[in-house]
Amino acid sequence: MTDLLEALMIICFGLSWPVSIRKSYISRTAKGKSLFFEVFIWVGYVFGIARKIIQINQGQAEGWLFYMGFIFYILNIAEITIDMLLYARNVRLDKMAEEQK
Repeated sequence: MTDLLEALMIICFGLSWPVSIRKSYISRTAKGKSLFFEVFIWVGYVFGIARKIIQINQGQAEGWLFYMGFIFYILNIAEITIDMLLYARNVRLDKMAEEQK
């Protein structure tokens, strides 16, 4: 049951990142975004992945739900990495727009 709850949590988080990525891509501005916030979430996913790896090494990985959660941790960290890269692009675009004024 705990693997199911964890997998559902990670899936819900994973569904929200494409929305954030789309907004970052389309808005072309870093205003309203917090890199600090995203870095903390990214680090949290690293800890979650580390936990899964430790469980695998200790033989505690049981069932498809465990591995589904692990896969979604990987997908989520990839999504937030994309959003952080877009943040860096948007900061650069903001600076260019400011210089043109």
